[in-house]
Amino acid sequence: MAVSILLGIAIALETSWGALALWIRAPLSSVWKRVVVLAWVLLALAAIAGLAWPRWWPGLVLHGAALAILLVWWLRIRPSNNRPWIAEVARQTRGDVDGSTVTLHNVRNFDWRSRTDFTPRWETRRYALDSLQSVDVALSYWGHPAIAHALVSFGFGNDDHVVFSVEIRRKQGDRFSEIGGFFKQYELSVIAATEADCLRVRTNVRGEDGYLYRIHMPKGAPRELFLAYVHAANRLRTTPRFYHTLTANCTSIVFQMARRIVPGLPMDYRQLLSGYLPEYLYKLNALRGADSAGEYRRRGRYTDRARATADPAGYSRSIRRGVPGIDQALSGPAPHLCRSPRPS
Repeated sequence: MAVSILLGIAIALETSWGALALWIRAPLSSVWKRVVVLAWVLLALAAIAGLAWPRWWPGLVLHGAALAILLVWWLRIRPSNNRPWIAEVARQTRGDVDGSTVTLHNVRNFDWRSRTDFTPRWETRRYALDSLQSVDVALSYWGHPAIAHALVSFGFGNDDHVVFSVEIRRKQGDRFSEIGGFFKQYELSVIAATEADCLRVRTNVRGEDGYLYRIHMPKGAPRELFLAYVHAANRLRTTPRFYHTLTANCTSIVFQMARRIVPGLPMDYRQLLSGYLPEYLYKLNALRGADSAGEYRRRGRYTDRARATADPAGYSRSIRRGVPGIDQALSGPAPHLCRSPRPS
């Protein structure tokens, strides 16, 4: 009896997974998806009946065969770099490392006027690793306080910053779904961009709420983290990978790289609930210049400063004013500001 109960639970779990996988990924119309999912569920019910009544044993056989077919189909779904991508992820960043000089190709520097009105620009930029001065983590919130998109910005002086963002690589017509991220719905992308692009579009165009944190790392670690991003971007060009809501997202990829650079970083639930990342960083003593994580949040919030900045060229300086741990003499006075309505 106990074995039958355990098998019944296993069948129920894999049936739920299979139904979602078929609904999200099966290349069928919505009508045929309903038919296939219904058939899948009925076979599962027949299998469970076979556990209770011996005469229903063919249900177990049929469900087992259907499960084998489903798994073969699932394993044949492979990531690709050749799809009709939306404009902001149409290209992939790649980097060439020559000693202490890194040349990044396809650095995104779009001029965003609205979600659908923008001027695309993909640039080639060179960075001297010997000039790397700072590492900042930006968190951008759009809904639940536990969930934020994490971006890492590297500063090279003179307001020269490049941001790396681990993003889903959406196809034209895709809508983001956390559930879809469990079922191979999106590929993974590592994009290098200017702050006037990938940070500004979130606060000034998409209406997200932005926070900035200056990260203090062991000597040499910023350089290694920068190169880790470059190598990750290069790998994705040759070996595409699916985005995964838990194991391959904007925060988990950063921590996988950071753990190789700084061994012993403790695992923590806030690595998954990225909205609470500041508390984790405060616990690790990676934040300095304020007495509590709450004060870091309050002073690190740059949303209003970003939306009040008229000139994209002054964006990086504006968002750093008042942020703990940043030399305010270097961030300088506020650039020309204007009042603008919050984007819809």
